[in-house]
Amino acid sequence: MHEEPVVRVRGLRKAYGAREAVQGIDLDVHRGEIVALLGPNGAGKTTTIKILATLLKPSYGEARIDGLSVGPVNARQVRSVIGYVPDYFGSYEDMVVLEYLEFFAATYDIHGKKRKQVIDDVLSLTDLSYKADAEVNSLSRGMQQRLSLARVLLHDPKVLLLDEPASGLDPRARIEIRELLKELHRMGKTILISSHILLELADFCTTIGIIERGKMVFTGTVREILERAKVGLVVNVGVAANAASAAEVIKLLPGVIGVETFDGEVRVSLDPKLGDPSLIAHKLVTQGYKLTRLDEERVNLETAFMRLTKGLVQ
Repeated sequence: MHEEPVVRVRGLRKAYGAREAVQGIDLDVHRGEIVALLGPNGAGKTTTIKILATLLKPSYGEARIDGLSVGPVNARQVRSVIGYVPDYFGSYEDMVVLEYLEFFAATYDIHGKKRKQVIDDVLSLTDLSYKADAEVNSLSRGMQQRLSLARVLLHDPKVLLLDEPASGLDPRARIEIRELLKELHRMGKTILISSHILLELADFCTTIGIIERGKMVFTGTVREILERAKVGLVVNVGVAANAASAAEVIKLLPGVIGVETFDGEVRVSLDPKLGDPSLIAHKLVTQGYKLTRLDEERVNLETAFMRLTKGLVQ
């Protein structure tokens, strides 16, 4: 018997007048997973996250977190089990990091020795202990994002809802945020993250959901998405000389549906059911060609995203 998902979304819709920002999204996030909502700006990712964070009321559909129905009636209980990081930090003039965390700890009814211990722990986890006395507004964008994560960890939530946490960060800060998310995953946190930055998600997300125009286009692992976006089989063949004549030899092989030459290489499109890349190598070598390269062209996450969102894969 499968465990119920920690986050369960069914038929979620959100309309602003005649415009539907979210159009019937279904989503399951199981305990300990890190799931990314991937899509261009305006796809409906932020709206979905805000509904789950109890900041927006859906027009239709149901969302549940840790068994609680997300909505005005259960808003307080839902907020006790989630940590929400928006895509903006806000302004906290004349407030230092320690005061910032003490303020939010108080809102979670964390007091006395426990408050000090919890704040020390989250500062250590986010590598901000040395900035405890720094003004919040003096921090870099990357440090402010880590401070946002420290804030939502104060009450030890089961689920983290992160809206574009790497937006606007320099490469070093993005790596730091990514490593912090990996550590939170190792700690057993369930994480739902929205992003339009593709390649950063591939190495640590358990599941990716691709959203386009308010609809969930595809959900699955990175491997499943890459396989889904694969169109045919393409092999790049490098030869030391006479690429054009090698291409003519390849054209006659079974399963070959297209051949192109460029810069001394041959790009071969094969029917996945009939083509055999090893046959290309065997044929060329037996006819005296010297191979410098033969490898299958692989679809990366960026290519897969473009194909799936443009409807090139059915």
